[in-house]
Amino acid sequence: MTDTSYLSAVRESYDTVAADYAASVKPPAELDPVSRAMLAAFAEFHRVLAPGGYLMLVCRVGKDEHLRRTLAYGDHPAPFESYRLPADRISELLEQTGLVVTARLLQGPAEGTVGSFMVHKPE
Repeated sequence: MTDTSYLSAVRESYDTVAADYAASVKPPAELDPVSRAMLAAFAEFHRVLAPGGYLMLVCRVGKDEHLRRTLAYGDHPAPFESYRLPADRISELLEQTGLVVTARLLQGPAEGTVGSFMVHKPE
């Protein structure tokens, strides 16, 4: 049995959404599946943002990299896969949903480049 009572307390839209590493997704099916999965997530951000609202998206970016890891932070065993798209591709996907990328910052630590995207939903 699934308890969905929390849904009644969810607002219809939000002024601000923060998404940390939401773009590190597993791919679903076909046709550039990583982009397809991200597009679905970004469309949901567009849906819940109020007109004029903001999204701050932070994620690792790369060159269409598919990574298979065995350790998580602190060297804890945790096998997982992640996919890193180029920053330009992430911006394109955000804009395909009707969101507007107003700023983008790329920082390159030793583990890989982190992309921060400031996005808003037009009025």
